[in-house]
Amino acid sequence: MTIDEQTVDKIAHLARLQLAADEKKGMIKDMNKILGFMDKLNEVDTTGVEPLVYMTAEPNVLREDVVKQEITTEEALQNAPDHDESHFLVEKVIK
Repeated sequence: MTIDEQTVDKIAHLARLQLAADEKKGMIKDMNKILGFMDKLNEVDTTGVEPLVYMTAEPNVLREDVVKQEITTEEALQNAPDHDESHFLVEKVIK
């Protein structure tokens, strides 16, 4: 598979990008390089190779979730630009 100008135009449209003519040429070149690299990877025999879930076999070490500082609702609302007794007030986003 090769990338042409129409494919780049379609991908740019989906990504909401506007590309100049010289940028399109660069994108075509870069995307074809990526596909060439993927073709090289497809040549590798992976028979019997287990897929990786994690890059290492080491267990993930997590710290305990401990509350270090507790503040009251009144303290949390002190610096809010707009609030009522117990909630932050924000402008309506969805109409």
